[in-house]
Amino acid sequence: MAATSTIEWTDATWNPTTGCTKVSPGCDNCYAERFAERWRGVRGNYFEDGFDLTLRPNMLGRPGQWRTGKRIFVNSMSDLFHRDVPDAYIDRVFDVMERVERHVYQLLTKRPERMRRYLRARYRGRTVPEHIWVGVSVESNAYAWRVDMLRDCPASIRFLSMEPCIGPVDAVGLDGIGWVIVGGESGPGKREMDPAWVRNVRDRCVALGVAFFFKQWHKAGTGRQLDGRTWDEMPQRLITPQSPYRHPTIPRSGADANL
Repeated sequence: MAATSTIEWTDATWNPTTGCTKVSPGCDNCYAERFAERWRGVRGNYFEDGFDLTLRPNMLGRPGQWRTGKRIFVNSMSDLFHRDVPDAYIDRVFDVMERVERHVYQLLTKRPERMRRYLRARYRGRTVPEHIWVGVSVESNAYAWRVDMLRDCPASIRFLSMEPCIGPVDAVGLDGIGWVIVGGESGPGKREMDPAWVRNVRDRCVALGVAFFFKQWHKAGTGRQLDGRTWDEMPQRLITPQSPYRHPTIPRSGADANL
């Protein structure tokens, strides 16, 4: 929802939904849940329902209000492919992303089975527009299957977020992946990340020519350097406002007419 972001790999966040439910150990210390639950029961607060899944149609017009092209992390406070988000609402979110094409949208999920099904149905043999990047969170080898499902998504740029990295990820294949983000857990109850896990991913990315982004160790002064340097690589096919992907015009109607 913010026009700027402290998340190192994006420029802004956009939350057409908020709230979620836990699906794997990577969710245990969710920062978004911790933030939203502070306000549960506070009348009139945006998060008075805490971290309950909530549709936010009032936010659908936000990308259209940002006149300069940005990298936008979609749903930093939720998961668009949560089972309680109707397909019709996901359609509205994708309509916005396709129409307001001056931005790059970074779409991240822990529910790749639904994302794969949705993308295949929406695009029917076509590829997801290049300015919409699709990714999955993978916190350990136990969730390598999410990457297998991501590879089946008809996207030009697929990415992985290994944050929080709470176990070895050496069995997570990187073929078909354009970008990998690795980061340690932060906040109360944070679990330690072994530097060997990070180096394994970094070395494989370098060997395969996959963009590698090291986000953090564990915050609180631990820094972002890995072996004496900062790794801030991005996919090469970054779409810019000067060379956007062109999608057929989508008719404007109803509540979305001002996008």
